[in-house]
Amino acid sequence: MLKKISRAFALIAVPFLGSLLIKFLYFTNRNKFHAPDSIGDEPIIISCWHNDLLMFQYSYKYFRKKPRVKALISEHFDGDIIASIMRYFSIGSIRGSSTRGGAKALILCLKELKTGNDIGITPDGPKGPRHEIVGDGLIILAQKTKTKVLLVEIKPSSYWEMNSWDKFIIPKPFGTINYYISDLIDISDMEFEEARTLLKEGLLKHEQ
Repeated sequence: MLKKISRAFALIAVPFLGSLLIKFLYFTNRNKFHAPDSIGDEPIIISCWHNDLLMFQYSYKYFRKKPRVKALISEHFDGDIIASIMRYFSIGSIRGSSTRGGAKALILCLKELKTGNDIGITPDGPKGPRHEIVGDGLIILAQKTKTKVLLVEIKPSSYWEMNSWDKFIIPKPFGTINYYISDLIDISDMEFEEARTLLKEGLLKHEQ
């Protein structure tokens, strides 16, 4: 009973405080976007590593002033927190992952793309290994729908690194955050492993 109460409280308090923290970090940093001039209006799949999630919404809103994206988020309790935070930035969610609810989530992602919405995916979530695997779901989704992929790397000049499987990054205030946003990538006609390698290399392009 106590666990249920504490979780219910966390689902109210943590997302609210988390959204305030994210906004504080954004407005107290110098934000530099290294990005193409335009990505057009067609639906896209936008992807970043799991540890870059905290500031993800700003890389998306750089192009889409009116968000129309659903992020694929795991069905674990941590996913509940992340989904609730994302709602403060007008970003919806599709619940599921490679380990739980994957097939249902993939079908929902397909439907969202067909209706003109964008999809956000962390290819090494929900449990890793960190920066090693680009999950099948991202590639299947892009190839089945012939949707182009936008890769994002978020690199703060100074940050705290959490003691978690993904080494989650929290930028420190009063520094610089670089948002590296790729050109649109078309993997629709590639061999599966060729596409996986290309996406992984793209997500590690600015890794130190």
